[in-house]
Amino acid sequence: MTTPLRDCSPRLFAAIAMTSLIMAVAMALPSAALAGDSQLDKMRARIAAFVADKMEKLGGSRIVYKVDSDGLRETVVADLRDDVYKILREDKIAFSGLAIRDGGVELKIADAKGRERLERKLASAAEGLPSHTLAVTQGGDGLVRLAPTDAASAARLRDLVEDAIAMIEQRLKDAGVTLASVQPEGTDRIRIFLPGAMQPEGITAIFARKVKVSFRLVDLSMPPAQAQSDTPPTGTEVLLGFKDKLPYLVAKDRALEGDDISYAGPGFASGTKEPIASFRFNGRGTRRFAHITAENVGKPFAIVLDDKVISAPVIREPITGGSGQISGNFTLEEASSVAMMLRAGSLPGRLGLVEQQVVQPAAKP
Repeated sequence: MTTPLRDCSPRLFAAIAMTSLIMAVAMALPSAALAGDSQLDKMRARIAAFVADKMEKLGGSRIVYKVDSDGLRETVVADLRDDVYKILREDKIAFSGLAIRDGGVELKIADAKGRERLERKLASAAEGLPSHTLAVTQGGDGLVRLAPTDAASAARLRDLVEDAIAMIEQRLKDAGVTLASVQPEGTDRIRIFLPGAMQPEGITAIFARKVKVSFRLVDLSMPPAQAQSDTPPTGTEVLLGFKDKLPYLVAKDRALEGDDISYAGPGFASGTKEPIASFRFNGRGTRRFAHITAENVGKPFAIVLDDKVISAPVIREPITGGSGQISGNFTLEEASSVAMMLRAGSLPGRLGLVEQQVVQPAAKP
């Protein structure tokens, strides 16, 4: 959908170019860098001022979304539990009663040295990441309670809002909407102004559709071209490539889904410097990915977005670190779009529509 525009002045074209630049910068940098990037904030402020002026003259749509802060908290605490379990297992620390309770993680460790080792490992893992800061309390019976501090929760919420803004900007750009102001409103809301767009339902429909992200094994029992023209093996289907449009025969069962991804962003391959999309799994996804790759060394697996195969790399060795890269002869813009689709399929705080309204142009004197 292309936003209808009624003013093609040089200032308008400059604002469109600036909006595109903001989207490119937002996708090329991690959210933590964006939050403190005063230049980006200034550019967004200029866009907001220009768009507000256009809204007054042309009218348009005002849309407000709310991120699910409760869902974010649940995700953060679940990831914390997974991290704690991993440390306990790797360091062979005896424990009991590991559970999520009252917005935190509780467990019992009878050995004082074991409690100190767990706390030290968690602090080391969170070094340089203030948004992961924990409040640790200990009881006399070996009870340990871990929970994000209020400051850490606020930082994670800011990061989530910034991620959601970058996702909204990219999805608007992909839909051909070239002039918009996307700004935070309060702590957990996002306001979108779209000059000249008098049907907000068409815009909200862009975000109502959930991006389907999955990781699936590739079936090598039949050439994909044959499966495309014949009947594919039971439990498989033929999907086309995102760029090459070639057929791929993949399992219908999803080994992993977008909910297992904790982060995705664009970058450059260390050797070739070609644009890539990198991703990182949460604790559950890391364990599942490690198991799947260990069981299927030498076989390809497909990374699928909206029923299109983005990449189908061969598993060379078990991948236990919980992160990976997607390459596919991408341009930087394509790598950014792929990363944002991965992130949109896994955003821990879902967007809830709060308000959509048509703003009429100001009456001429």
